[in-house]
Amino acid sequence: MSKLKVSVWRSAGSGAQEYFDVPRKENQTILDVVTYIQRNLDPTLSYRYACRVGMCGSCAMSVNGKARWTCRTHVDKVCDSDALDLRPLENFPVVKDLVCDMQTFFDKQKKAGGAFLGAHTREDSVALIKPDSSGRMAVDEAIECIGCGVCYASCDVVKWKPDYLGPAALNRTWTLVKDERDTRRLDRLRAVSGDAGCHSCHSQMSCTQRCPKLLSPTHSISGLKREVSRAALKGEL
Repeated sequence: MSKLKVSVWRSAGSGAQEYFDVPRKENQTILDVVTYIQRNLDPTLSYRYACRVGMCGSCAMSVNGKARWTCRTHVDKVCDSDALDLRPLENFPVVKDLVCDMQTFFDKQKKAGGAFLGAHTREDSVALIKPDSSGRMAVDEAIECIGCGVCYASCDVVKWKPDYLGPAALNRTWTLVKDERDTRRLDRLRAVSGDAGCHSCHSQMSCTQRCPKLLSPTHSISGLKREVSRAALKGEL
């Protein structure tokens, strides 16, 4: 049985890569590799996971230089040789080893106006949106985002401009701007129209290329740019 030479980021001291030999197996995922290390070689290794089937996104980390869900990434698909490099997601503070602090990521969703606010109360009937309505169709894919942070970790603009709201937060705002039930459309457009908002996106599409759910935050951000420009020309902002 061949072995993988796995380089893992460890955060002790000033931080450094530590190497482990892990048996290479058929249909082995990156999460399998990390779990093997933690259970058999070093129980102090810290990492996150929950569902193991690509539903939660909590196992995301940098695999050979690219942000990925480790539970759905097979070793054979990303590793031509026997060398594997594992690091925490870029653009996030590191808590320990492969575990990142997601607080800033979620704070930016709040800054971008990511909380829905409708006009109906619990006493009203359910507000219905037709699946074929223009607003619903415009965000049909975007609403599937689960906030895993892979797009944020892959975004060069976040790296250059730390206050940039990021693709996930702007994608969320786009879904609410196009939601006919929401009552804060202009507030949301104001929130994403500043220097840290949608116009800071360079449309490099790294977020779209790396999204595990095959969504396009780039498309959502382009939609926001159009909506902000229209509102500005009308003098609404």
